[in-house]
Amino acid sequence: YMGDLVTLLETPAANRRPLAMDRRRALVTGVNGYIGCVLAARLMDAGWDVDGLDTGYYQNGWLYHDGRDQARVLCRDVRRATVGDLRGYDAVVHLAELSNDPLCEFDESSTYDINHRGSVSLAEKAKAAGVARFVYASSCSVYGAAGNEEKTEASDVNPQTAYARCKAFVERDVSKLTDRSFSPTFLRNATAYGASPRMRFDIVLNNLAGLAWTTKCIRMTSDGTPWRQLVHVQDIGDAILAQKKKKKKKKK
Repeated sequence: YMGDLVTLLETPAANRRPLAMDRRRALVTGVNGYIGCVLAARLMDAGWDVDGLDTGYYQNGWLYHDGRDQARVLCRDVRRATVGDLRGYDAVVHLAELSNDPLCEFDESSTYDINHRGSVSLAEKAKAAGVARFVYASSCSVYGAAGNEEKTEASDVNPQTAYARCKAFVERDVSKLTDRSFSPTFLRNATAYGASPRMRFDIVLNNLAGLAWTTKCIRMTSDGTPWRQLVHVQDIGDAILAQKKKKKKKKK
Protein backbone atom coordinates (compact mmCIF):
# COMPACT_ATOMS: atom_id res chain seq x y z
CA TYR A 1 0.00 0.00 0.00
CA MET A 2 1.48 3.33 -1.06
CA GLY A 3 0.52 5.02 2.20
CA ASP A 4 2.89 2.67 4.06
CA LEU A 5 5.86 3.58 1.90
CA VAL A 6 8.04 6.11 3.68
CA THR A 7 10.78 7.86 1.74
CA LEU A 8 12.91 10.75 2.95
CA LEU A 9 13.60 13.00 -0.03
CA GLU A 10 16.48 15.38 0.54
CA THR A 11 18.03 18.19 -1.43
CA PRO A 12 21.68 17.76 -2.51
CA ALA A 13 24.06 18.22 0.40
CA ALA A 14 25.69 21.26 -1.17
CA ASN A 15 22.32 23.06 -1.24
CA ARG A 16 20.96 21.85 2.08
CA ARG A 17 20.94 23.83 5.30
CA PRO A 18 22.79 22.06 8.14
CA LEU A 19 20.71 20.98 11.11
CA ALA A 20 21.35 22.92 14.31
CA MET A 21 20.21 21.62 17.67
CA ASP A 22 19.36 25.10 18.96
CA ARG A 23 17.14 26.04 16.01
CA ARG A 24 13.37 25.77 16.08
CA ARG A 25 11.87 22.89 14.12
CA ALA A 26 8.66 22.94 12.08
CA LEU A 27 6.78 20.25 10.17
CA VAL A 28 4.70 21.44 7.20
CA THR A 29 2.10 19.02 5.86
CA GLY A 30 1.34 19.43 2.17
CA VAL A 31 4.82 20.87 1.71
CA ASN A 32 4.85 19.93 -1.99
CA GLY A 33 1.71 21.96 -2.65
CA TYR A 34 1.00 25.46 -3.94
CA ILE A 35 1.31 27.14 -0.53
CA GLY A 36 3.53 24.58 1.17
CA CYS A 37 6.64 24.98 -0.97
CA VAL A 38 6.49 28.78 -0.66
CA LEU A 39 5.94 28.58 3.10
CA ALA A 40 8.80 26.14 3.67
CA ALA A 41 11.28 28.48 1.98
CA ARG A 42 9.92 31.42 3.98
CA LEU A 43 10.35 29.55 7.27
CA MET A 44 13.89 28.47 6.41
CA ASP A 45 14.78 32.06 5.57
CA ALA A 46 13.53 32.99 9.04
CA GLY A 47 15.85 30.48 10.69
CA TRP A 48 13.61 27.45 11.14
CA ASP A 49 14.64 23.88 10.44
CA VAL A 50 11.80 22.62 8.24
CA ASP A 51 10.64 19.13 7.37
CA GLY A 52 7.65 18.31 5.21
CA LEU A 53 5.03 15.59 5.13
CA ASP A 54 3.36 14.95 1.78
CA THR A 55 1.92 12.09 -0.24
CA GLY A 56 4.43 12.87 -2.97
CA TYR A 57 1.83 12.48 -5.71
CA TYR A 58 2.98 15.68 -7.41
CA GLN A 59 6.63 15.79 -6.41
CA ASN A 60 7.70 16.10 -10.06
CA GLY A 61 5.16 18.81 -10.91
CA TRP A 62 7.36 21.89 -10.72
CA LEU A 63 6.45 24.90 -12.83
CA TYR A 64 9.85 26.45 -12.21
CA HIS A 65 12.81 26.07 -9.87
CA ASP A 66 13.44 29.15 -7.75
CA GLY A 67 16.87 28.10 -6.45
CA ARG A 68 15.66 28.10 -2.84
CA ASP A 69 16.45 25.46 -0.23
CA GLN A 70 13.89 22.69 -0.06
CA ALA A 71 12.56 20.92 3.00
CA ARG A 72 13.26 17.26 3.69
CA VAL A 73 10.04 15.40 2.89
CA LEU A 74 8.49 12.39 4.60
CA CYS A 75 6.27 10.81 1.92
CA ARG A 76 3.16 9.64 3.71
CA ASP A 77 -0.61 10.12 3.71
CA VAL A 78 -1.31 12.55 6.55
CA ARG A 79 -3.84 10.08 8.00
CA ARG A 80 -1.02 7.59 8.52
CA ALA A 81 1.29 9.98 10.36
CA THR A 82 2.27 8.67 13.80
CA VAL A 83 3.05 10.34 17.09
CA GLY A 84 6.65 9.36 16.47
CA ASP A 85 6.65 11.21 13.13
CA LEU A 86 5.63 14.40 14.95
CA ARG A 87 7.88 14.17 17.98
CA GLY A 88 10.63 16.76 18.31
CA TYR A 89 8.91 19.62 16.47
CA ASP A 90 8.13 23.00 18.00
CA ALA A 91 5.32 23.61 15.50
CA VAL A 92 3.18 21.82 12.94
CA VAL A 93 1.58 23.71 10.04
CA HIS A 94 -1.25 21.69 8.52
CA LEU A 95 -2.00 22.37 4.84
CA ALA A 96 -2.52 18.85 3.48
CA GLU A 97 -6.17 18.47 2.53
CA LEU A 98 -8.37 18.12 -0.55
CA SER A 99 -8.26 21.72 -1.64
CA ASN A 100 -11.27 22.86 -3.66
CA ASP A 101 -15.06 22.58 -3.77
CA PRO A 102 -15.46 20.48 -6.96
CA LEU A 103 -13.00 17.86 -5.76
CA CYS A 104 -14.53 17.73 -2.29
CA GLU A 105 -18.08 17.41 -3.64
CA PHE A 106 -17.05 14.56 -5.97
CA ASP A 107 -16.63 12.13 -3.05
CA GLU A 108 -17.87 13.62 0.21
CA SER A 109 -17.05 10.54 2.28
CA SER A 110 -13.37 10.79 1.34
CA THR A 111 -13.48 14.53 1.96
CA TYR A 112 -14.72 14.08 5.54
CA ASP A 113 -12.23 11.26 6.12
CA ILE A 114 -9.24 13.33 4.98
CA ASN A 115 -10.16 16.94 5.68
CA HIS A 116 -12.10 16.53 8.93
CA ARG A 117 -11.19 13.31 10.69
CA GLY A 118 -7.65 13.19 9.30
CA SER A 119 -6.93 16.77 10.38
CA VAL A 120 -8.33 16.32 13.89
CA SER A 121 -6.38 13.09 14.31
CA LEU A 122 -3.19 14.85 13.23
CA ALA A 123 -3.75 17.56 15.85
CA GLU A 124 -4.35 14.95 18.55
CA LYS A 125 -1.11 13.17 17.62
CA ALA A 126 0.79 16.46 17.55
CA LYS A 127 -0.39 17.22 21.06
CA ALA A 128 0.57 13.72 22.23
CA ALA A 129 4.02 14.23 20.67
CA GLY A 130 4.59 17.41 22.69
CA VAL A 131 4.20 19.90 19.81
CA ALA A 132 3.37 23.31 21.29
CA ARG A 133 2.06 25.10 18.18
CA PHE A 134 -0.46 23.81 15.65
CA VAL A 135 -1.35 26.17 12.79
CA TYR A 136 -4.30 25.11 10.65
CA ALA A 137 -5.03 26.58 7.22
CA SER A 138 -8.76 27.17 7.45
CA SER A 139 -10.79 29.26 4.99
CA CYS A 140 -13.06 32.28 4.85
CA SER A 141 -15.52 29.96 3.08
CA VAL A 142 -16.71 28.91 6.55
CA TYR A 143 -18.81 32.12 6.55
CA GLY A 144 -20.83 31.11 3.50
CA ALA A 145 -22.49 33.93 1.57
CA ALA A 146 -21.49 36.99 3.59
CA GLY A 147 -23.39 39.66 1.65
CA ASN A 148 -22.31 43.19 2.51
CA GLU A 149 -21.69 42.45 6.17
CA GLU A 150 -18.10 42.50 7.39
CA LYS A 151 -17.13 39.25 9.10
CA THR A 152 -14.81 38.79 12.07
CA GLU A 153 -13.59 35.85 14.12
CA ALA A 154 -16.67 36.29 16.31
CA SER A 155 -19.14 36.05 13.40
CA ASP A 156 -21.33 32.99 13.00
CA VAL A 157 -20.19 30.45 10.42
CA ASN A 158 -22.50 29.15 7.71
CA PRO A 159 -20.52 26.74 5.50
CA GLN A 160 -22.24 25.74 2.27
CA THR A 161 -20.03 22.98 0.87
CA ALA A 162 -18.28 19.83 2.11
CA TYR A 163 -14.94 21.65 1.87
CA ALA A 164 -16.17 24.55 4.03
CA ARG A 165 -18.03 22.33 6.50
CA CYS A 166 -14.88 20.30 7.14
CA LYS A 167 -12.95 23.51 7.84
CA ALA A 168 -15.55 24.55 10.41
CA PHE A 169 -15.61 21.08 12.00
CA VAL A 170 -11.81 21.01 12.34
CA GLU A 171 -11.81 24.43 14.03
CA ARG A 172 -14.54 23.24 16.42
CA ASP A 173 -12.87 19.96 17.34
CA VAL A 174 -9.21 21.03 17.46
CA SER A 175 -10.02 24.09 19.59
CA LYS A 176 -11.13 21.66 22.33
CA LEU A 177 -7.53 20.39 22.56
CA THR A 178 -6.22 23.78 23.70
CA ASP A 179 -4.41 23.85 27.04
CA ARG A 180 -1.23 25.24 28.58
CA SER A 181 0.96 22.99 26.46
CA PHE A 182 -0.89 23.02 23.12
CA SER A 183 -1.88 26.15 21.24
CA PRO A 184 -3.79 25.75 17.95
CA THR A 185 -4.33 28.68 15.58
CA PHE A 186 -6.83 28.79 12.71
CA LEU A 187 -6.15 31.12 9.78
CA ARG A 188 -9.28 31.70 7.70
CA ASN A 189 -7.46 32.44 4.48
CA ALA A 190 -9.04 34.14 1.50
CA THR A 191 -8.54 32.74 -2.01
CA ALA A 192 -4.81 32.62 -2.65
CA TYR A 193 -3.02 33.99 -5.71
CA GLY A 194 0.54 34.60 -6.85
CA ALA A 195 3.47 32.67 -8.27
CA SER A 196 4.61 29.39 -6.75
CA PRO A 197 6.93 26.65 -8.02
CA ARG A 198 3.94 24.34 -7.47
CA MET A 199 1.57 26.54 -9.43
CA ARG A 200 -2.21 26.29 -9.41
CA PHE A 201 -4.14 27.80 -12.31
CA ASP A 202 -7.57 26.68 -11.13
CA ILE A 203 -7.90 29.49 -8.57
CA VAL A 204 -9.54 32.63 -9.83
CA LEU A 205 -6.86 35.29 -10.14
CA ASN A 206 -4.17 32.89 -11.33
CA ASN A 207 -6.65 31.56 -13.88
CA LEU A 208 -7.50 35.04 -15.18
CA ALA A 209 -3.83 36.01 -15.35
CA GLY A 210 -3.01 32.79 -17.19
CA LEU A 211 -5.76 33.42 -19.73
CA ALA A 212 -4.58 36.99 -20.23
CA TRP A 213 -1.03 35.84 -20.96
CA THR A 214 -1.80 32.84 -23.15
CA THR A 215 -4.87 34.03 -25.06
CA LYS A 216 -4.61 37.83 -24.63
CA CYS A 217 -8.23 37.70 -23.48
CA ILE A 218 -9.87 37.42 -20.06
CA ARG A 219 -13.16 35.55 -20.33
CA MET A 220 -15.67 36.30 -17.59
CA THR A 221 -18.18 33.60 -16.67
CA SER A 222 -20.38 36.05 -14.77
CA ASP A 223 -21.65 39.60 -15.19
CA GLY A 224 -18.62 40.94 -13.31
CA THR A 225 -20.47 41.97 -10.16
CA PRO A 226 -19.41 39.08 -7.85
CA TRP A 227 -16.35 39.66 -5.71
CA ARG A 228 -14.26 37.64 -3.31
CA GLN A 229 -11.42 38.17 -0.89
CA LEU A 230 -7.92 37.47 -2.20
CA VAL A 231 -4.59 37.03 -0.43
CA HIS A 232 -1.12 36.60 -1.90
CA VAL A 233 0.54 33.26 -1.23
CA GLN A 234 3.56 35.05 0.27
CA ASP A 235 1.27 36.91 2.68
CA ILE A 236 -0.19 33.61 3.85
CA GLY A 237 3.36 32.49 4.60
CA ASP A 238 4.08 35.70 6.51
CA ALA A 239 0.87 35.29 8.55
CA ILE A 240 1.85 31.75 9.52
CA LEU A 241 5.34 32.90 10.44
CA ALA A 242 3.85 35.67 12.60
CA GLN A 243 1.84 33.06 14.50
CA LYS A 244 4.99 31.12 15.22
CA LYS A 245 6.68 34.22 16.64
CA LYS A 246 3.70 35.05 18.84
CA LYS A 247 4.09 34.14 22.48
CA LYS A 248 1.43 31.96 24.02
CA LYS A 249 -0.81 33.65 26.55
CA LYS A 250 -0.84 32.06 29.96
CA LYS A 251 -4.24 31.10 31.26
CA LYS A 252 -5.08 32.65 34.63
